[in-house]
Amino acid sequence: MYPTTYHKPETLETAVAMLQGSEEGKIIAGGHTLLPTMKNHLAAPTDVVDIRGIAALHGISDDSGTLVIGATTTHAEVAGSAVVAAACPALACLAAGIGDPAVRHAGTIGGSLANNDPAADYPAAVLALGATIVTNQREIAADEFFDGMFATTLEESEIITAVRFPACEAAGYSKFPNPASRYAMVGVFVAKTNGGVRVAVTGAGEDGVFRHDGLEAALSASFSPEAVDGVPVSPDGLLTDLHGDATYRANLVKVMAKRAVLASA
Repeated sequence: MYPTTYHKPETLETAVAMLQGSEEGKIIAGGHTLLPTMKNHLAAPTDVVDIRGIAALHGISDDSGTLVIGATTTHAEVAGSAVVAAACPALACLAAGIGDPAVRHAGTIGGSLANNDPAADYPAAVLALGATIVTNQREIAADEFFDGMFATTLEESEIITAVRFPACEAAGYSKFPNPASRYAMVGVFVAKTNGGVRVAVTGAGEDGVFRHDGLEAALSASFSPEAVDGVPVSPDGLLTDLHGDATYRANLVKVMAKRAVLASA
């Protein structure tokens, strides 16, 4: 690994100042993306700013019906939270299926969203539920946050502080995991909220997570597994790799969508 300076600030303001004062600083929370990248000499930050010690970025609460999850809250904490289970059981189920126990006890929701891996689970939940990503500078609607594979609309020195999830009537998530990494080859999150039905797909798109208009229209008319049967899912724009081609993933989108609806019951 390249030489780097490690910082562990106790306040958000200090963390931002450290980033702004560094030549090429990077945020670290769980470290599951940054550390392997550094070990493979694909990143060489001059400074690493560890935000896990900032109390204001951690925790889960119910704010008058809005579920609020701090950015440094781990996947295991989301999975085991009674507050999350009461507000959105599908989100707790999603978190429980991320990686293995070691990953779940170190990885964070904010880190997952900031990295925006095309096969990560949380982006599907955030997009389908119409969540809001809160940063030290602003609030970003989920539809405006994701900007392609491994890309978001976060700016330099902008740090995710929390994610706000609105109340939902029903929600479900199902994924077909890679047997080795547990990342989603295809994952589908369906949600029925006051704003209508939203369906988000992860693991399948060439540009990362995306909403599927056809599935949303069909499930808006009838929120049932049978409604998925008549929806065409095109392989255009879907990934082809050693694990499966675009046509295979297109079929998995429909299968996972039906399972997600069943899981929402």
